[in-house]
Amino acid sequence: MASEIRVSGADLRTRPVARPGELLEAIPGLIVTQHSGEGKANQYFLRGYNLDHGTDLAIYVDDVPVNMRTHAHGQGYADLNWLIPETVSAMDVRKGPYFADEGDFSSVGSAHIGLIDRVTKGLAQVTVGSFGYRRLLGMDSFKFGEGALLVAGEAGTYNGPWDNPDNVRKLNGLVRYSQGTATDGLSMTGMAYVNRWNSTDQVPQRAITSGALDRFGSEDPSDGGNTNRFALSARMAQSDDAGTWKANAYVVKSQLDLFNNFTYFLRDPVLGDQFHQHDDRLMAGANVARTLTGSFAGLPIETIVGLQSRYDAIDLALTDTFQRSFLANVRSDKVGEGSVGLYAENTVRWTDWLRTTVGWRGDYYAADVTSLFNASNSGHVDAAIGSPKFRMVLGPFNKTEFFLGAGYGMHSNDARGATTTEDPVDPTTRLTPSPLLVRTRGAEVGVRSKIVADLDTSLSAFILDQDSEIVFNGDAGDTSASRPSRRYGFEWTSHYRPKSWIDIDANLAMTHARFRGDDSDQAATYASLAGFPEAQIGNAPGNSIPNAPPMVASAGVTLGEKTGWFGALRWRYLAASPLTEDNAFRSQPTSIFNGRVGYRTDNGWRIQLDVLNLSNTRANQISYAYGSLLKTDTLYNLCYPVQTVPAAVCQNGVMDYIVHPVEPLSFRVTVAGQF
Repeated sequence: MASEIRVSGADLRTRPVARPGELLEAIPGLIVTQHSGEGKANQYFLRGYNLDHGTDLAIYVDDVPVNMRTHAHGQGYADLNWLIPETVSAMDVRKGPYFADEGDFSSVGSAHIGLIDRVTKGLAQVTVGSFGYRRLLGMDSFKFGEGALLVAGEAGTYNGPWDNPDNVRKLNGLVRYSQGTATDGLSMTGMAYVNRWNSTDQVPQRAITSGALDRFGSEDPSDGGNTNRFALSARMAQSDDAGTWKANAYVVKSQLDLFNNFTYFLRDPVLGDQFHQHDDRLMAGANVARTLTGSFAGLPIETIVGLQSRYDAIDLALTDTFQRSFLANVRSDKVGEGSVGLYAENTVRWTDWLRTTVGWRGDYYAADVTSLFNASNSGHVDAAIGSPKFRMVLGPFNKTEFFLGAGYGMHSNDARGATTTEDPVDPTTRLTPSPLLVRTRGAEVGVRSKIVADLDTSLSAFILDQDSEIVFNGDAGDTSASRPSRRYGFEWTSHYRPKSWIDIDANLAMTHARFRGDDSDQAATYASLAGFPEAQIGNAPGNSIPNAPPMVASAGVTLGEKTGWFGALRWRYLAASPLTEDNAFRSQPTSIFNGRVGYRTDNGWRIQLDVLNLSNTRANQISYAYGSLLKTDTLYNLCYPVQTVPAAVCQNGVMDYIVHPVEPLSFRVTVAGQF
C-alpha cells in the first residue's frame, strides 16, 4: 500500500525524543503523548483515533506482541518504555485491515520493530539533562561459537518539571544470540526491565485557573506505579528452492501496579477516588509461516500460509485506595485467554504493471474468566471471525504506482467485559456483556511517486468503519459501549534527500471522525442534569468522537554525514479536537519543536545536545473533558455532607477540561564513545 513505510534504526535515532515510545512518531500521522508518569504506556493518536494505550495499533518487537489484551488498565495496553532505541534495526509500518498476517489490534495500523544482531564496535554512552534526567547505556557484541552474542543495558532516572517529582528509576537489559541472516538463520533473545515512578496525572483546569494548583502540580501526589517485564524469544528462518519459511516463539512475564486518581473526590468525598489496578500475566505464543514461489499458467505467483497462536494467563485486580493504601476491593479475576489465527495470501503478477493479492484470515478466541468476588461475572466465552483481504498495485508508470486495498478486520475486547452481567460496585445493576470480537471494515486508495529526483512522495485516502467502539472501563470495572463509528480522510507524506548530508520529510493527515446513529442514553443523562449547567454542559448527545484529532502534521530536517557536525530540527502539530460528543469542549492545538546539534569524530566519539520543546510552548500533552469534583467546588458543598441537589448531578460532578501539560524547554547532553 502507498501508506506502507520502512524506517531504519539509524533514521529513528536521528530524531530528538523525550521517551522511547516517541520513536513511533516516524509513522506519518501518528502522535505519541503521555498523560501520566514515565513508566506508564504512552497515548497514541492515528487516523482520527485516540488509540488510548494501544487499542487498534498493533506493535511488535522482534515478532513478539507488545499489546496486552484483557489488561488491568486498558485493552491493547502497549508499553514501550523497555525498548532500547540503540538496539532497533528497523521499523516496518502498515495501515488498515488489508493484510492477512495482521490480526488483533491492527485495524488502524501496525508497527513491526526489528532488533539488531550485532554491533561493529562496543558503545558506552551517558546522557544528563534538565529535571534530573540521567541515562547510562552500554552495548557490545562478541563472537560466540558460529554466531554473535549482543549485550545491552541501560539505567535511567528522571524527575520531570512536576511539583511532585516523578522519581523514575529504570533498569533495562538485553542479551541476544544470533547466527546467519534474516532469511537463513536464527536468534534467541532475553530481556529484563523494571521501573518505579510517581505520577502527575491530568488535573482540572479550574484548579490551575484559580491558583489552587500550579501548572505542574498534582491533585493526588501519591499516584504512580511500578512495573516489570521479563521475556524470552526465539526466531528461525530458512530458504529453499520452493520459497522460505519462518517461525518464532516467545514467553513474557509482566506485572503492573498502577495508582491513579482521575476524578479526585467524586466518588469518595473524604478520602478521594484513587484506585489501584494490578495486572500480573504470563504470555506465551508461537507463529509459523510458509512462503511458496512459483508460476501458474505462466504467471509468477507467491503464496503465504501461516498460523499464529497465543495464550495469556492473567491475574487482575481493581481496588480502592488512599495514598496507595488499601481501602476496598472492587473486583478480582483470573483469566485464561487463548487465540489461534490462520491466514493465507496469494499474489499474482498479471503483467509488469499489475499485481493483485487476495487473502483471508480466520481468528478464534476463547477465554475463561473466574471472578473471585462475584460468581455471576465468571464464565466461558468464545468467538470466531473471518476476514477477507484484497490489495492491488498498478505500475510503475514513469516511477509512479497506484494502490487499492480493501478488507475486513477485527479487534478483541476485554474478556471480563464479555462475561460481566452485574456491576462490580452495585450487583443489583444488571449489565449487558460485550462481544469478545468486534468487526472492522476499511478501504484505501493511494499513489506513490518518485518522478521527481530524490523525492519520494505518497498520498492515501482511506475509510474505516467499526461496528462498535466497545471498551472495558478499567477505572470502574465494567464495560462501556459506544455506537458504531466511521472515519475517512487522507494522508500525504514526502521524503526529500537531495544530498547525502540533508534529509527532509513532511507529513499531513486529515480525518473526519463521527459516531453513527443516535445515543438515547446520553440524551437521558443530559436531561437528568437540567438546571445545573456546571454538570450538564458537555453531556448533550452528539456525533463527535472525543479526542479524535481532525489534523496531524509533522516535518523535519536532518543534517550531517557519518562524521563531523550534525543536527536535526523536528516539528509536530496536533490540531484542536472535540473532547465531548456534543463538541462543547474542545482541546487547544499543540505545536512542538525539538532540536539536536552534535559532532562525531572518525574514531567513534560523539557529543550531542538535544533541546526538547525548543520554543517553550505552553500547551498540553493531552486534554480531556469529563466530570470530577474538588473540595473547593461549589457543587461539593451541595452534595456533601447533605445532598441538596439531584443524585445524577453529584454523580456527574463538574464538567471541566482535564489537562496534562507539555514539559517546558529542556536540555539533554549526550557523550558517547565506541571501542
